[in-house]
Amino acid sequence: MPRPTTHLLPNPPKKPKPRDPVASGERDAAQNRQAGHNYFLLEKFEAGVVLRGTEVKSIREGKANLRDAYGLVKDGEAFLLNLHIGPYSHSGYTSHDAMRTRKLLLHGEEVRKLLGKVQQKGLTLIPTRLYFRNGRVKCEIAVAKGKQTWDKRETERRREDDRDARAAIAASKRRNA
Repeated sequence: MPRPTTHLLPNPPKKPKPRDPVASGERDAAQNRQAGHNYFLLEKFEAGVVLRGTEVKSIREGKANLRDAYGLVKDGEAFLLNLHIGPYSHSGYTSHDAMRTRKLLLHGEEVRKLLGKVQQKGLTLIPTRLYFRNGRVKCEIAVAKGKQTWDKRETERRREDDRDARAAIAASKRRNA
């Protein structure tokens, strides 16, 4: 009598580990939410940032803060000042300076355009968000004009009116449905 064969099933394929949403570019690594409140954001540019390895790893961990950061154009180059990147958790004896000045990577034409705009009275460069694109850190910088207190109140009032209007439309749709 032949021996019954046992059917061995191969090991099921392992599911790939889900990638970190910050590293894959699905979510911003850092945002400057106060920029929209304190400034009129006139024009936005995407720039690369010159970073060290531990800085990139810290940004992936979410240890970047754009709150007090600003941009500067000097000698035909753009720089980012006061960007705080905390120390990397697994770094050894070498680490980066958290508040060092970092160079922005822009085309020459973009730097000339930024220089022309920043030289106008009342305009400055403000970083609005830090994110990953194709594995590289990018910074969105905006040419901005400072808001006065009454401008901030007007913006808040307009935002509340829009919210109330949307709520009224939604309520009327629910009543009619």
